[in-house]
Amino acid sequence: MKRIILACVLAACVMVGSSAAYAVLPDEVMSDPVKETRARDLSRELRCMVCQNQSIDDSEAPLARDLRLLVRERIAAGDSDAQVLDFLVARYGEFVLLKPRLERHTLLLWLLTPLVLLGGGFALWMYGRRRGKSAAVENPSSAKLTAEEEARLRQLMSAEPVSDQPVQGPR
Repeated sequence: MKRIILACVLAACVMVGSSAAYAVLPDEVMSDPVKETRARDLSRELRCMVCQNQSIDDSEAPLARDLRLLVRERIAAGDSDAQVLDFLVARYGEFVLLKPRLERHTLLLWLLTPLVLLGGGFALWMYGRRRGKSAAVENPSSAKLTAEEEARLRQLMSAEPVSDQPVQGPR
């Protein structure tokens, strides 16, 4: 029984360890570890145009491989990280970046989520206010009493019970 559990744990470890995170092939790896680290960091910031929700570092698509090689070529040519990103944006557009830059033409993209959240919160607040007002109109018992009604209520509450039987509460 222990062997079966050990085999299951080992199989789970192998499955977790062999994910698509190792999409970079050995022939793509640069000989300089510093440049390879830069290339991997840049690859994690770039979107695979085929997969669209993966970075080119994680994708096994042929286009992602081409982009990884292009990043490594630009780094080998002496480009800085910003120059590599600018080159790829000029060639493929802003969509190639997993995290778009905050610029004038991407401002709506960055502000849309907070604006929608604020609008939703305002709509809920307005709904609550309207519901409270309509509840007071529909249910007059929850509305405030007039001065005459308050006086009558005080009179009724101070009056002694008429019968000799004790007053029982609700059951």
